[in-house]
This record gives sequence, C-alpha cells and structure tokens, in this order.
Amino acid sequence: MSVRESLIDRWSEAVWWDYVIAFLLVAGHVAAVHVSGHGDWLAWIDSEQRVSLYGTAAGVVSAIGGLSSIAISIYLSSNGERIRAVRRHYQRELRRNWKALLVATAVICVGCLAAQGLDNKSDTHSARYVFEASISLALIRFLRMLWLLDSMMTVNDRDQSDPPAPPTPRFDPGWRQRRRNPPA
Repeated sequence: MSVRESLIDRWSEAVWWDYVIAFLLVAGHVAAVHVSGHGDWLAWIDSEQRVSLYGTAAGVVSAIGGLSSIAISIYLSSNGERIRAVRRHYQRELRRNWKALLVATAVICVGCLAAQGLDNKSDTHSARYVFEASISLALIRFLRMLWLLDSMMTVNDRDQSDPPAPPTPRFDPGWRQRRRNPPA
C-alpha cells in the first residue's frame, strides 16, 4: 500500500481529521497575517459586502449539502453484489462519513451565520476568521463527499457494467458417461 493510499484510508476512517485540518489551515493563515501584517483578504472587503458573502456562502453550502443527500440516495438504491459487500463490511465507516457530511453542513452554515452576526465595521470579534474556518471545513468536507461519492459510484458502476454470470448448467446425471463415450 502506498503512502497516499494509507493517508486516504486514515482520513476516511476518522472524520474528525477534517476539523483538525480546517483548524490548522486557519491557524496558519492567522499566524501569517499577524507576523506579516498582510494577507487578510477579507479585511479588504467592505463590512456590508462581507456580511453578504457570509450569507451567500451559507446558502451555497446548504445547496452542496443537499448534493450529499443525492449521493446517499444513490448509495442506498444500489443493489449489486459488490455494493452489498461494501455495506456489509464497512457499514459503520460509511454511516459515520455520511452523517459527518450532513452534520458539517449544519456546522458550516451556523459558522457563516455567526460570522454574519458578529461582523461590524470594526470587526472586533474577528468574524472573518470564523468564516474562514467554516469555509475551510466546507472545502475539506466537499472533498470527502466527492471521494465518497466517487468510491460508491465506482463500485456501483462495476456492479452494473460487468456481464451477467453465465447460467448454471442444468443438472444432468448422465454427463460423465457421455463425456467418457462421446457419440461417433
């Protein structure tokens, strides 16, 4: 197993990594802004525009969250041999991932709306960073949704595109005798 595959496996099994990654992204950005005094791109935007951006982002995240519902329904409606095996062997991990996607949609929207409520002309509450944390989590969870949807669709596609198994031969107790003495 390659390092990449190992990392993806660990990431897929522990949904809490998404929060850690989002936190590290924002913490790195906050540190870079405080050290350099530059790079706070949301500070360049007027407060009214930021508030509109926060609300719009919450709407977009909600719409994308709805896509995860479509992905869940594709997964639930699939009924091939491979997809049943995946459900049987990985049901806990899959449930945790699907649930994490839906919960994250709510958390991200609450974060965007909190930033919208906290932002004012002076932005003493650093609502911009609350928004950045929400959007970072949204990006990471979107990648998780794409990965999960692609994985499930790949399994489902293989179930649907493989040729059907050949029919079982009919029972014939005399086959051995005919095989030993073929007709001339």
